[in-house]
Amino acid sequence: MQRANRAGHSYHGDVPADPTSQPGGPEGPAPAPGPPPAARGAGGAGSVARRWAAAVWDPTPASMRRIALAGVISSTVIIVTGAAVRLSKSGLGCPDWPQCTHSSLVAAPTRGDPMFHTWIEFGNRMVTVVVTVVAVAVLIAAWRFRPGGPGARRRPDLVWLAAVQPAGVVAQIVVGGIVVLTDLNPALVSLHFVVSVAVVAAAVALHVRCTEGTGPARSLIRPDLRLLACGVVVVTAVMLAAGTVVTGTGPLAGAGAVPRYHLPLTGVTQFHSDIGWLLGGLAVPLVVGLRLTRAPARAMRLGWILLGLLGAQGAIGYTQYFTGLPAGLVWVHVTGSLLIWIAALRLMFAVRDRGPLIPPPPESPGGPAASALPEAEPAPAR
Repeated sequence: MQRANRAGHSYHGDVPADPTSQPGGPEGPAPAPGPPPAARGAGGAGSVARRWAAAVWDPTPASMRRIALAGVISSTVIIVTGAAVRLSKSGLGCPDWPQCTHSSLVAAPTRGDPMFHTWIEFGNRMVTVVVTVVAVAVLIAAWRFRPGGPGARRRPDLVWLAAVQPAGVVAQIVVGGIVVLTDLNPALVSLHFVVSVAVVAAAVALHVRCTEGTGPARSLIRPDLRLLACGVVVVTAVMLAAGTVVTGTGPLAGAGAVPRYHLPLTGVTQFHSDIGWLLGGLAVPLVVGLRLTRAPARAMRLGWILLGLLGAQGAIGYTQYFTGLPAGLVWVHVTGSLLIWIAALRLMFAVRDRGPLIPPPPESPGGPAASALPEAEPAPAR
């Protein structure tokens, strides 16, 4: 039989029954139901977009480095996709410019060319849109970046390096259009590639410079080794340019019936190979010298990476030549050349130092150095 206490609570035996308890167990009321999954997803996407916008508009040193890295990646990817266009013989998949065809802005069937060629070339043009967005974001971030915090001065060197990326995109759009309208003139195709390589160099320089100060470059290794590191960069650039001549001479010039360099394929291939051997002949003593002189660990690491890439690149190069230049292997060779270019640039930057990004504040007269001095004892009273 139930009894009621003075507070109006009912009991059953010795166990109190709490009329205020809510569903959800003895730990308290159950939490209120959250928003539907769709609403949470939309809010999450909006939050990510706001964080990205804040990182570009008000970059910290960490976010500036990430944005600069995005510029390096996008500038490299567009070269790789462009190589896929040329090596798959899709260079005239979109025979018009700025439209894909005379009657369509997007991919559409063309006379005398398979549709997959059109999609490959049109896809490369769409990658250019992404690269443009990244390039503009890099420039905005560099313009807004204040390493010393709000109120500090911007870094003009970073702004100029960042401006190379959108300027390079504009130049590539113009040159690319002329390349299409001239039926893949080999000299213009080579220029197209060389401009892209120069943009990658500026992007790598920005990625390095946004983490260091503006002081004069101080060498971290012997002068002869630093000169050797610069020589590796120069020879790598020459090797990349020679590679475009080899491709523009051989069967993978971008399409079936397009102009080519009137050069012997064996001769230009041998010249390209000789440059590769020269590059290896510079890289080996450089890495050995860095090892013997106990160079900084980062420089040593990049040196080993460069040697590994050169060894793999040489093996791929000879294999592709003696197997009849299969397009897929040539594409791997082009990608490897870009990795060598980036590694050589990073190594050149790693053997010198410009000081910290944010220099330490000068010590004031009443700072720690002054407080460490012994206090003068008062003169005795007379």
